[in-house]
Amino acid sequence: MAFVRRAVGIAAIVALALVIFVGGWLAGRLGIGSVVNPTSLNEAERQFVERMRDVNLVGSFTIDGRQGRTPRSDSYEIFSVEKVGTDLWRFNAKMECCGINGAAIPIVVPLRWNGDTPTIMMTDTSIPGLGTFTVRVLFHEDRYAGTWRQGTTGGEMWGRIEKRPRPDQ
Repeated sequence: MAFVRRAVGIAAIVALALVIFVGGWLAGRLGIGSVVNPTSLNEAERQFVERMRDVNLVGSFTIDGRQGRTPRSDSYEIFSVEKVGTDLWRFNAKMECCGINGAAIPIVVPLRWNGDTPTIMMTDTSIPGLGTFTVRVLFHEDRYAGTWRQGTTGGEMWGRIEKRPRPDQ
């Protein structure tokens, strides 16, 4: 009987450790709760945070193999972006794609800088609930452009970054 109690106790400890590990991994991967201190951002990063606050990305996208067709309209509502790691940024966004259908969700993506130009750089990156993507999207002034692939489907995307008017205006 003592052996069974000891085995159950050890199993419970292992299960608890596993839950803590998985929870920590998910929190880190999703960037939940962790935001880099805004005062530690360099000037380009601060400008990007400000430029991407309360904006809509409004543009078009193509699908490879369908170049003869008119590009489809594309839009993303961005509430804010936050740096959550060395090369990780959380986009707090609302999207009409990938099965989300207008839900507001935080998406953590790798973002790197080439001088003053931030670029989302994902290679076969899994985003929970959305799928696996390879993306290169750069942001410059009031425009964005890039390429995308989800599974075997891909194409190009481009458009404008438009500030949403504040409700009190």
